[in-house]
Amino acid sequence: MKEKVKKTYKTIRKSIVEYIITNRLFISYVILAIIGTMFLRYFTLGTFFYFKSFITDLAVILIIGGLGYFVKPKNQFKYYFIWLIIFTIINVVNSIYYKFYVNFTSVGYLSTLSQAETVTGSIFEKVSFYDVMYILVPVIFYVIHKKLLASSYYYFVDKIEKGKKMVVTTLLVGILCLGYSFGTATGTDYSRLAKQWNRVYVVERFGILLYQINDVVQVLRSQLSSLFGEEEALEAFNAYFDQKEEHIDNEYTGILEGKNIILVHLEGMQTFLMDLEFNGQEVTPNLNKLASEGMFFSNFYPQVSTGTSSDTEFTILTGLMPAASGAVFTSYYDRNYFTIPKYLNNLGYYTFSMHGNSDTMWGRNLAHPSLGYEGMYFESSFTYKDEDVINLGINDQLFFKQAIPIMENIENTYENYMGYVITLSNHSPFSDAATHSILDLTTHYTKIDENTMEEIEMSVDYLSDTSVGEYIKSANYADIALGDFINYINESDAFDNTVFVFFGDHDAKLNRSDINYLYNLNPETGKTYEETDKEYVEYDYYDHELNKKTPLIIWTKDKSLKNVFKGEITYYTGMYNVAPTILNMYGLYNKYTVGDDIFNSKDDNIIVFPNGNILTEKVYYNNSTGEYKVLEDGASLDEDYISDISLIGENRLEISNYIIVYNLLNQVSMTGE
Repeated sequence: MKEKVKKTYKTIRKSIVEYIITNRLFISYVILAIIGTMFLRYFTLGTFFYFKSFITDLAVILIIGGLGYFVKPKNQFKYYFIWLIIFTIINVVNSIYYKFYVNFTSVGYLSTLSQAETVTGSIFEKVSFYDVMYILVPVIFYVIHKKLLASSYYYFVDKIEKGKKMVVTTLLVGILCLGYSFGTATGTDYSRLAKQWNRVYVVERFGILLYQINDVVQVLRSQLSSLFGEEEALEAFNAYFDQKEEHIDNEYTGILEGKNIILVHLEGMQTFLMDLEFNGQEVTPNLNKLASEGMFFSNFYPQVSTGTSSDTEFTILTGLMPAASGAVFTSYYDRNYFTIPKYLNNLGYYTFSMHGNSDTMWGRNLAHPSLGYEGMYFESSFTYKDEDVINLGINDQLFFKQAIPIMENIENTYENYMGYVITLSNHSPFSDAATHSILDLTTHYTKIDENTMEEIEMSVDYLSDTSVGEYIKSANYADIALGDFINYINESDAFDNTVFVFFGDHDAKLNRSDINYLYNLNPETGKTYEETDKEYVEYDYYDHELNKKTPLIIWTKDKSLKNVFKGEITYYTGMYNVAPTILNMYGLYNKYTVGDDIFNSKDDNIIVFPNGNILTEKVYYNNSTGEYKVLEDGASLDEDYISDISLIGENRLEISNYIIVYNLLNQVSMTGE
């Protein structure tokens, strides 16, 4: 018996050795490919090895690699090399993309690559060695190939390889791995894989390669909407809005009838800046003054996806969510949307948009007419020199200075108007605008002189050269420009019948460690405090997500409304609440929104983010992990609360995306009849 076991062991060992010797190229391909996916997981999700995603990635690698045995050994290098290059591109693109959006990219976002020329500085600023180290994978594979070539490996394998048998065997192993992955998946896993909107969860559970394959399928499916799914989408659309509660008037209904309105889109302005002060200087004194004079929504949250600023425009004006794949402005601009400009245009209002950048940025030259703007004032409407450019276009101070005469002329020409003004300077990278700020970020502290044992006053500026420091200074410059704009408005004879809505479009896209440096900077060392230090301030995942809120302020110099738009509104508010709220103020109602009038939903409002995360006054829910943070100290949640809001969030995301992809508003009227 012992001899039989020994013989079996030798046979197995011999088979393994023979397999390794005769399949060195294939094994190298598999190892290098799987290492690439593991490093991507580590540098994005923070986990080097997670069995379920590992086994799924391995399955895809084996299935693709198994087909390589159909190719003659001397040509197999080319086959595997091409696939390793494809895997490398996937890893590099997703690694860089994750830094900007804390998410994974989609083939559908390739349409947004035309915007890259305007954010090249941001890309190069964030790229690190870890983002390009994946290139070593095909390089190492090429070196291995050269070694094998020199050793007559291909000639040897060509004589003994049984291609068909290896195809079947390898595919079988790959399919078994895939079978395990799907066999252990839950209903939630399948649902999120199919809908693809929670991309972090899909990559975490199924790996980057299956995610990317599934993404291609989903994008093709959405692009072929006329052939797939429209009937199902329309049925879900009708069911959702048939069950929607009737609109109820509130204390603000009709209050803006006959009034002009201008929405001012403040690039990259976050609310936490309003609480910062350095050496007696407020970071945003003008924004703070606006908040004290107007109606300030202190818990207002962006709901943007990859379209960033353009997603803000879309959601603010429609009450819908951004597209699940791609950006509305570049992929779905030709659909019919019910927007604030369209409703007011029907009342005889002149509608316009204004921006100091090219009208091709985010395809606004095509998207803005679709949103209902009659006039568009972009780069060509302004006069400036090269030295007047900050980042992407004309600096905010000069932009506002030249915008005022245009807006005054519009008031003199039209009885009523609605405008959307987009600022620009506080766009990443923040280093350029930061140089225009005089804000002193020096930190002062005292230390004991070792010789005299006396206290010495010390000062040092560690912040200014950091990402968060440059952002703070950039925002300070943007605030200075905003102050100029408010002064122009107050000094002008126009705008007495106009209401202004100021809002930040999205967070600065700084990662948690960047912001943590602000809160935990040790002025003596320039490093951050450790958790064990008494000065340490906790800044965890939930703190960072909750810190992404941006200001929303309704302000006017109209004497009849000054006391109406006054005070702080603490309701948790999302961007998709803005359109229903403003339309109600004009006595109008758009049934086909997934957001509600905030003065109707109030404390019961639910904010759904494009990644499936959910925020209410009670809880912040992380859809990727299924974990959540209760926001009220000592508060208890009903056991069904999370599942209920999760279902609401999923429905809103699904219905909103159906409207966009399948152009469903083309089949109903703006009046909802």
